[in-house]
Amino acid sequence: MQLPTTKTPATRKSPAMLVLYGPPKVGKTTAISQLEGCLNIDIEDGSDFLEMLKIKIDSYTKLMELAGEIRKQPVKLYKYVAIDTVTRLEEWAEMKATQNYRSSILGKNFTGASILELPNGAGYMWLRTAFLEMIMLVKSLAPNTIFVAHLRDKMLAGAEAKSGTMVSAKDLDLTGKCKQILCSQADAIGYLYRQSVVPNSPDTKLHISFASNELVNCGSRCDHLKGANMLLDWSKIYVD
Repeated sequence: MQLPTTKTPATRKSPAMLVLYGPPKVGKTTAISQLEGCLNIDIEDGSDFLEMLKIKIDSYTKLMELAGEIRKQPVKLYKYVAIDTVTRLEEWAEMKATQNYRSSILGKNFTGASILELPNGAGYMWLRTAFLEMIMLVKSLAPNTIFVAHLRDKMLAGAEAKSGTMVSAKDLDLTGKCKQILCSQADAIGYLYRQSVVPNSPDTKLHISFASNELVNCGSRCDHLKGANMLLDWSKIYVD
């Protein structure tokens, strides 16, 4: 093994794994439909009103079958693959984790409906393992992957906490450790929202923020997206 003595140049500019989340009906799936060459894996049955490159999947078993079909192709069929939504994927991970536990020596007598019923939070390790396996499966399907998530509003004590004021923080709707797994794997996390381009105009445009703060969970490893807050334009996200 030869030890490095000089800096290795960067090999990517754009996010290989992107996480998008935002309020209901903000336009997350519509945004995916506008990314050329992106296969949307619709696992929440939410793409019926959109013309797009898509396939509907209603179980983890069928997701595995789809992955097998994509992988056996001689060349990569898709430049981008999106999972819509990763929130539903976590539900499948819970079911898969429960099956895995029942198949183990420890869980052969388990009669609960969910792995999360195990005492002292013991089931969350099984959930995290199954969830990470699903994330890695999706990442293997294309050079660029997008994970769409729902929004969870949580109330925090804000700058005016002394007067008892609470503020609403924006976060991904995932279990704590699963959220950490997803965010640690992601190269960029973008929060989607609508805003008028012209002040006081009812005509709103879809924006994306990578500017993290105490109220919004987002950010980026990519230099061109760090601190960015802009109209959603795929050509400004994928610049390679």
